[in-house]
Amino acid sequence: MRKLVIATAAAAMGAALATPALAQSQAPFSGPRVEVLAGWDHLNAHDGNGSGRDGLTYGGAIGYDANLGGSTILGIEGEIDGSTTKAHFYDIVNTGDAARLKAGRDLYVGGRLGYVVSPRAMIYAKAGYTNARFNARYFDGTATTFEDSQNLGGYRLGAGVEYNVTPTAYIKGEYRYSHYGHIDGVDNYDPNLDRHQIMAGVGMRF
Repeated sequence: MRKLVIATAAAAMGAALATPALAQSQAPFSGPRVEVLAGWDHLNAHDGNGSGRDGLTYGGAIGYDANLGGSTILGIEGEIDGSTTKAHFYDIVNTGDAARLKAGRDLYVGGRLGYVVSPRAMIYAKAGYTNARFNARYFDGTATTFEDSQNLGGYRLGAGVEYNVTPTAYIKGEYRYSHYGHIDGVDNYDPNLDRHQIMAGVGMRF
């Protein structure tokens, strides 16, 4: 009985020691991940005067990356963000009119292709579908106000750098461009929307 207990304890200790080694031997930048994000948000409405405004964006993402062999990484990811960005425009259609455009939640799903440049660093490019909510308020200059909220779908392109701080934790920096198209139905105000964002992130792999 005593030998059985000793053997069982030894096996358990061996398994405990092997688990970290297995985690460290896993290919870098591969496996499931979760991350939090924050950054700069610039919303642009191509309404004739090229106005745009800045704000903050924040959110989280989940994803999965696979090592295709060598230094190539292929991943999928989903993300949800919020934004503080509000844009104000004047004399858009008529002298004295004004509009306010507010960015809301933003959903994204897409893929990325990475290249491992060192055991700790990877560069990558990404592309996918984004769906964002916008609230538009238009004042025509005659005490009449029109307001509407719409969810607009579009595409996102981006590129970034990811750096492993530990075998499971990483930080990242990313630039991305999103294009959404037109808001319709707010009287004569139907801007063509896009946005530029610079993001920082902290994540964990499992």
